[in-house]
Amino acid sequence: MPLRFLGTTSDDGDCPTLYEVESTGEILVQGERVTDPAQLAALRDVKESETFVTVPRELLTRFAPRAETREMVPFSEISRLFADFEHTAWRLETRRGYATDRNSPKWARWKAGADISAEPPNAWRENVRKQVAAGKRFERVRLVDEPLTEGQEFLLSSGFGNIAAGEDIRNLTRAEAERLRLPDHDFWLFDSRTLVRLVFDEDDTTLGVVVSEDPAEVAAACQARDAAWHHAVPATEYAKRVRSST
Repeated sequence: MPLRFLGTTSDDGDCPTLYEVESTGEILVQGERVTDPAQLAALRDVKESETFVTVPRELLTRFAPRAETREMVPFSEISRLFADFEHTAWRLETRRGYATDRNSPKWARWKAGADISAEPPNAWRENVRKQVAAGKRFERVRLVDEPLTEGQEFLLSSGFGNIAAGEDIRNLTRAEAERLRLPDHDFWLFDSRTLVRLVFDEDDTTLGVVVSEDPAEVAAACQARDAAWHHAVPATEYAKRVRSST
């Protein structure tokens, strides 16, 4: 069953860490195994299949305070946030490709060798221009593999139109993201207050979103945003690096 990384209190890649079992909402805990005989003897109703670990209390209070599993809703239910946010809409993109890209007419034009970096405005870019003109910010960090996947090459090419509209897009290598222990799922963060996690199937198709304003979940997303933004490279600069290495 797929696991979703929730957070860790370790700075050096060691345990302890929390994960969520996505299909059930249960929490998986990674920590130091309990070996003290006195502690083991004090445990109650122990099953043969069970094992025990210790973790700092801070790990639980920061990353696992949620009382109930939130339901997935259609993406259309949060589309208003892209106009209604007050100051910042921030996105982390972690996947190696997206079905919406591969199924778009722009993908076919790109595959045929067309320059898709300066295509006519669309509804997304028009909204970006409008919000940026009002003093708001659209920002995103896209994880990239080395070498780039086909989907990442497409996004690097098509992203220049979004940048021209006012988005600030940056790239971060997956190796660096893993070193920083960033989440392994896509999300939008609006105004450092509303977290929207995107849910995909195995074919990279968006199934829906899970919305949260839980303080601990939002705080963890803010920490991930700050780390990613600090280490990411502006897309225009990253594109130059890619061209110079090929």
